[in-house]
Amino acid sequence: MSDRLTADLAATLRAARVDKDLSVNALAEHAGVSRSMIAKIESGAAQPTAALLGRLSAALGLTLSELFARTEGQTPRLARTADQTVWVDPKTGYRRRSVSPAGGAIQLVEVELPAGAEVGYPAESYALAHHQIWVLDGRLRFQEGEVEHDLRAGDCLELGAPAPGTYRNVTDRPCRYLVVLSRRN
Repeated sequence: MSDRLTADLAATLRAARVDKDLSVNALAEHAGVSRSMIAKIESGAAQPTAALLGRLSAALGLTLSELFARTEGQTPRLARTADQTVWVDPKTGYRRRSVSPAGGAIQLVEVELPAGAEVGYPAESYALAHHQIWVLDGRLRFQEGEVEHDLRAGDCLELGAPAPGTYRNVTDRPCRYLVVLSRRN
């Protein structure tokens, strides 16, 4: 992740916390994250993982896509490939690209999950938006609460009621999928 994106993401998280009138302590309690980690992230001293960003954004009442859209700022209706924000999870190598223009009613996110990688999010991450997962290449196992879905290229899954979700690539090749989100009313 670029130093600029790290700084922009830190500022966005801090601004979202302040907008919600939450102290670092209150956000830490809501998200189940230590105060010191939040302080490090907000200062740009630590690069958060995808799972950690999911917990923080949910505690702030935002989807992960909305958090990145705020970080990206206003964009035109056309999101050219060269201008699309790419973020890489420092722990798993999970690569997230914001495909759609920031701030739209529907968000498209392309993800490449490395071989053997796993990323999980709490149920709160799925409560704010409808989600569909469309596998573009490879194979993905998605754990939705107690149900495991085995998805292959071309398969599309619409998520049900909010439940903890874990994306797993159990193969020896990267898996690429598109997540489509629309805000719940």
